Amino acid sequence: MRVTLLGTGDTTGTPTVGCDCETCRTARERGVSRSRFSVHVTNERTGESLLVDFSPDFRQQFLAADVPLPDAGLVTHIHFDHLDGLGNVYRLVDGLPVHAPNETDPATDESVAETIRRKYDYLEDRIGVHARDPFEPFETCGFEVRFVPVDHPPLLCYGVAIEDPETGATLSLTGDTSYDVPERSREALADPDLLLADAIVPASLCEHHPIGGRHEGPDGVPRTFGTKHMTREGALALADDLDADRTRLVHLAHYYPADEAFEEPLAVDGEVYDL
Repeated sequence: MRVTLLGTGDTTGTPTVGCDCETCRTARERGVSRSRFSVHVTNERTGESLLVDFSPDFRQQFLAADVPLPDAGLVTHIHFDHLDGLGNVYRLVDGLPVHAPNETDPATDESVAETIRRKYDYLEDRIGVHARDPFEPFETCGFEVRFVPVDHPPLLCYGVAIEDPETGATLSLTGDTSYDVPERSREALADPDLLLADAIVPASLCEHHPIGGRHEGPDGVPRTFGTKHMTREGALALADDLDADRTRLVHLAHYYPADEAFEEPLAVDGEVYDL
């Protein structure tokens, strides 16, 4: 299993357009990027590849990383920075299976799968949307995959567990989530060879959020920034909870102070991991 981090940033990415903060300046000076979130997973045994989330930066990500177009895709939730790149597959693929959860969201009265079918009806001859029950394993690209519910109000959102049944290699992605990941989902995400964990800002910035931080650890440090995303400290605590062999922090905002923004284990675009 080869994992390529195509996009490791939050909604605006780093550098952010029009921003001259020290962190964005440093990213430009170093020639590094955190584009909107997306992960490419290649099954080197079968030669197939799986794309987790369709970033609006799809075109540039694939050109920069020089990875093959996907044989299948997953969508964790319907926020634009995870879904709106799907339109890029027009004229590039034919018959792409797109897997998405089938649980109806009270906030939208649709499941993720139904939203994709409605929003991308013009791609109906290019993609096939496959609705999947949360926690139920399904096979794609030679992997066993499960969507697992996490906590990202007000929408339903899902993490992903991916396993190669032949080699036993495992990849877990938290998706966009607070630290309040349900116990059953923690069990499904546990013991990965590689964990990609949402960590939008350091806990020190919670004082700037209108409602502050939540889910404080024993040291009083918030593990959730507001209600929607984990802090760096929360993501690392979750990695410990899950007993992850290796952890990379993703979905990172440009609000990290410049002297912290590119330190381990914060990821940047283009990182590659062989599991």
